[in-house]
Amino acid sequence: MGRVLVVGSLNMDLVVEVDEMPKIGQTIKGKSLEYIPGGKGANQAYAAAKLGAGVFMIGAVGNDANSSVLLRNLESAGVDTTGISIADRETTGIAFVLVNKQGDNQIIIISGANSKVLPGMIDEKSYLVENCDIVLMQLEIPLETVIYTADLAKKHNKVVILNPAPAQDSLPGKLLENVDILTPNETELEMLTGDKISGLDLGPGPGLNLEGVVLSARKLIRQGVKNVIVTLGKHGAVLVTEDGFVHKKSYDVGTVVDTTAAGDCFSAALAVACLKNQPLEQSMEFANMAASISVTRKGAQPSLPSLAEVEEALAALK
Repeated sequence: MGRVLVVGSLNMDLVVEVDEMPKIGQTIKGKSLEYIPGGKGANQAYAAAKLGAGVFMIGAVGNDANSSVLLRNLESAGVDTTGISIADRETTGIAFVLVNKQGDNQIIIISGANSKVLPGMIDEKSYLVENCDIVLMQLEIPLETVIYTADLAKKHNKVVILNPAPAQDSLPGKLLENVDILTPNETELEMLTGDKISGLDLGPGPGLNLEGVVLSARKLIRQGVKNVIVTLGKHGAVLVTEDGFVHKKSYDVGTVVDTTAAGDCFSAALAVACLKNQPLEQSMEFANMAASISVTRKGAQPSLPSLAEVEEALAALK
């Protein structure tokens, strides 16, 4: 299998389990607190490695106890961490994660060392771009670095997958035109396009209404993105191209416990499937299954499935 380079964030997640999310001005009791390795970049690197890809990562951590935990955890999954720098004057990134009894989450991020992942760091590690097949990125590092890396990757004829999270109001055309696959969720799609598409009938069966999603995604296609895959949680995902769209359902493999890293899992699994030169529609099925398994477990990286688990679950459907 080929190699994925993840350029992105590393965080220590402080996960608080609650019955319901607090309202503004409300104090509530938490049920538990856990420290769990996370960060969208690290989650995606960890997931891709567990799914069988060769994985390198470019990122930054602080010179503190959290950094050691994060690096050891990535290495345990087989991620090459030589591209991860230590920012001496910064703390490792932190994410405060609230998870309610339905498995939904709210997240607050303190960037810390992630803010030091700048274009100069990419230049120093450019050999990693040259020696990978796919570059996978998110938006928890400075946008200028994402733009620079995508441009460098295309100069070396690499596939660029961008998960536009956390959500942004817009992204510049000079970035979008270098993106082969964009993987927003519904909220991120709304913010990127300015469209209001929530509240659509996304129920099962022939009544599925994806018109708003497709029309919004086409706006991004017109700005230069080659393919947009919109993730819709329990409703699966839809691939939108200039010529048409394809909807793939998610899989019910158990009770939803925690959705924290579902999007990261989807993007990483999609990258792994693309390494096999599968059609995007088939790659989406693999990614949907991986994400469906991940939400049945607690935590970010601890929830991410292995290649064997995903293949066995898909085989059981045949």
